[in-house]
Amino acid sequence: MSKDVIIACDFPSAEETFRFLDRFTGQKPFVKIGMELFYAEGPSIVREIKRRGHKIFLDLKLHDIPNTVKRAMACLADLDVDMTNVHAAGGIKMMAAGKEGLESKGGSPLLIAVTQLTSTSQETMENELLIEHPLQDVVTQYARNAKAAGLGGVVCSPLEAGMIHQACGRDFLTITPGIRFEDSAADDQTRVTTPAKARLLGSDYIVVGRPITQADDPAAAYERCVRDFLGVEAK
Repeated sequence: MSKDVIIACDFPSAEETFRFLDRFTGQKPFVKIGMELFYAEGPSIVREIKRRGHKIFLDLKLHDIPNTVKRAMACLADLDVDMTNVHAAGGIKMMAAGKEGLESKGGSPLLIAVTQLTSTSQETMENELLIEHPLQDVVTQYARNAKAAGLGGVVCSPLEAGMIHQACGRDFLTITPGIRFEDSAADDQTRVTTPAKARLLGSDYIVVGRPITQADDPAAAYERCVRDFLGVEAK
């Protein structure tokens, strides 16, 4: 896969999602379907967006015992998504089981692992999760575990992309939410940066939600992201 901008379609219904996507005349952006939309509409929303020609990152963050994750991933394999994920906190055995399940139907979608959510701070880790190691060390170790499990990359903050490439190699992909334009609000995320800065930091994919989905002109906001991140015009 090549570098790309992924739009987070965090909508509560298929109707709102399609109304949004219909604004992209002549464009087929890579989209993320998260828990809200998937739980509201089920697998049919994935199939319809795929039928319309979009690449899909199915962001469900599976985290359970290895056998459950393996069997769930085998179900998701039927949806022909391009990318999906698990939580790295589940451990190497769980991640490897997820990969086995995802590839059990003969496909090879990209499986990645969530390291730490971009809403998680060092204070949250220490005071609520009782993880006393520095956040960057935890993220790097989770990335090493994901690579050991055979996964192709991780979800991380763009601020952590460079150190993950250093620890796991340039081919180990970094998919980075927490992207905001300089004139956007940070909302509920704490580890954020701009599309242009994410490119310089080494992000392979950026996941952009509200700066595009809540823009007056979403297609123009998407084009701005693509120009800033890839240095080319959107297609």
